[in-house]
Amino acid sequence: MSAPDTFAQTVGRREERANRAQAVRLNVEQASYAYAVSEQSAPTFTLGATSFQSREREIVAILGPNASGKSTLLRLITGTITPLSGRVELDGEETSRLDVRTRAQRIAVVHQESPIVYPALAGDFVLQGRYPYGRALRFANREDIQIARNALAQVGAEHLSKRTMGELSGGEKQRVILARALAQQPRLILLDEPTLHLDIGAQVELLERLRQLAQENRYTVVVVTHELGLAAEFADQVVLLQHGRCLRVGPPAAVYQKELLEQVFDAPLDVELGPAGRPRVNLRARRGEDIT
Repeated sequence: MSAPDTFAQTVGRREERANRAQAVRLNVEQASYAYAVSEQSAPTFTLGATSFQSREREIVAILGPNASGKSTLLRLITGTITPLSGRVELDGEETSRLDVRTRAQRIAVVHQESPIVYPALAGDFVLQGRYPYGRALRFANREDIQIARNALAQVGAEHLSKRTMGELSGGEKQRVILARALAQQPRLILLDEPTLHLDIGAQVELLERLRQLAQENRYTVVVVTHELGLAAEFADQVVLLQHGRCLRVGPPAAVYQKELLEQVFDAPLDVELGPAGRPRVNLRARRGEDIT
């Protein structure tokens, strides 16, 4: 019979488990990229070296105005483009080196607009999330169907399964699109301007649901947005971009500095900390203007 663990061994094992739980899932290390018409021409847009890390259960907001590099950084994270320098890793593997099927099994992307090429039922649309596992709709097995049902239930949309996508409101459609991403059973969920066409109530509902899903399923979630208020309220980290430069990375309270945000968004702003320690941002009227 083996000897019982010493106190030091017990503590060591606890620390090891804690370290594993806090292991970095997404590592963006000095990643850059440049677009050019040809190899001989000068770059038309360059994303400078950008670095940040994220763990499971975290929400990261990539924040910035139009043409700041948000979509380019998202594509680097998905692995659909290869960094000019640096690296992007998911659980220690470079995303650009993953084969297409493995990438789709580990990374789910929710785009601004998900094209509906035929009048699919919402339930069938969610089943498309099982494609990376080698099965088309007509070959979906019981496990696939159950996973799709669970995904709809997780976003509160199981009652929509028999309705066509064209019949859904903007908020309902976004929930079903998110369910399709969950059906992929990913480790990382990326959302590109997911609140763009939603009213404020649907925006808050979506982000509250993302927070719950990240906690319950250990997802890492990256949201590309220009919504200052929503990013401040829901993100664990903010990556602030402007003109292809990463200006600051950190929790919202560290990134939301009045002068910095006014410079980036070219607008007069007031920034204050709320009771929970999260920043609140209000647009301030320019002198002589009325914003009501």
